[in-house]
Amino acid sequence: MKNIRYTILFGMIGLLSFYLLYVSLSQPGVADLKTQFEEISLYRNENNTGPIVRKYIIAVNDSLWADLEAYAAFQPHTKYGTTEVYFFLKDQKIPSKALGTSPPFASEFEAFCIAKYSKNNMSQTSFVKYPFR
Repeated sequence: MKNIRYTILFGMIGLLSFYLLYVSLSQPGVADLKTQFEEISLYRNENNTGPIVRKYIIAVNDSLWADLEAYAAFQPHTKYGTTEVYFFLKDQKIPSKALGTSPPFASEFEAFCIAKYSKNNMSQTSFVKYPFR
């Protein structure tokens, strides 16, 4: 009788462990989105003791707004830091390098920016379509 209880107990623990492992490894990610994303450039300040600033320039093949916002939300964010993601269509002019300025590219590219996602130091997010129009 004692062996049956241990067998059932360890069987339940094994099933629970397998389930937790499956759920942990099957979370949605960037690969599950329909839009194709290409990271063109990333700017990260060199400050490791204070707020970390990240600015991404991303090329996309389509402007599916929900996908753009989901992709940006997947990007790393540091507590008390800021993260900005700028989206451009692949067949238009795209800046080749992100700068530490705001916006992180020359003004000639502003007309081609289709969306901007930002997450501030208090983890509040904003998503703006055509931010420079």
